[in-house]
Amino acid sequence: MPSFVVHRNGRPATTDDLAPLAFAGYAHFTALQVRGGRARGLDLHLERLRSASVELFGRALPDERVRSFLRTAIEAGPADLSLTATVYSRPGEFTAAPSDAEPDLLVRTGPPADGPSGPLTLATVPYERVLPAVKHVGEVAKTYFLRQAARDGYDDAAFLDRRGRLSEGTIWNLAFWDGTTVVWPAADVLTGTTMGIVRRQLDRLGVPQDVRDVTPDDLPGLAGAVVMNSWTPGVPVHRIGSAPLPAAASFVGLLHRAYEAEPLAAV
Repeated sequence: MPSFVVHRNGRPATTDDLAPLAFAGYAHFTALQVRGGRARGLDLHLERLRSASVELFGRALPDERVRSFLRTAIEAGPADLSLTATVYSRPGEFTAAPSDAEPDLLVRTGPPADGPSGPLTLATVPYERVLPAVKHVGEVAKTYFLRQAARDGYDDAAFLDRRGRLSEGTIWNLAFWDGTTVVWPAADVLTGTTMGIVRRQLDRLGVPQDVRDVTPDDLPGLAGAVVMNSWTPGVPVHRIGSAPLPAAASFVGLLHRAYEAEPLAAV
């Protein structure tokens, strides 16, 4: 009977495998949704794991080995699931010299997710992630600011960089709509895999896109906003800080159509 799994390097993880990781924070990961045993944007996930491994560990697992580990976990589960692939090094953190050994890959599967339906309200907080191009673990600030926002009556939080520009959410990319063009924030952010899928499919659809500074003062002149991550290509946002935003159902629908135009592919 298929079930959800936790694998290390393609085999069921043992307590001895997992115990050191309970206290470790030097690792990176990617998260994806699997439907019918297939996934969208596999090339983007592999590139993310490869480039982050080189950045953190100085070397990366071959793509085919990563795919085989992902495939083993997917085949052990139901047709629809969530999957998180985490890359780490056995020597762990707080060591000055990197290891010569190949990194390890921990794969965890769980129930499929589609994200909240929205619309959401986002508090604004000044914060810049360390190594923003890497989806790394151990970021206490993301949960901290989420909980602070919830305490203050918001659904989540959006970050402002040192120049006062909106950059990203706690676990989300931000996207805006000016009525004709999809606007991506010009700031140092983690480029999400869903964001990458949507951008290339919008290009194929001929939809204009722009990367520009977006500050809280710019929000009243915009026609809509969403957040997106591995769960969903677009959850509407109807307020950021004190600025209300239009519902922009057509914008949300456009992003979902673009995402769904990306074919599901076998891992």
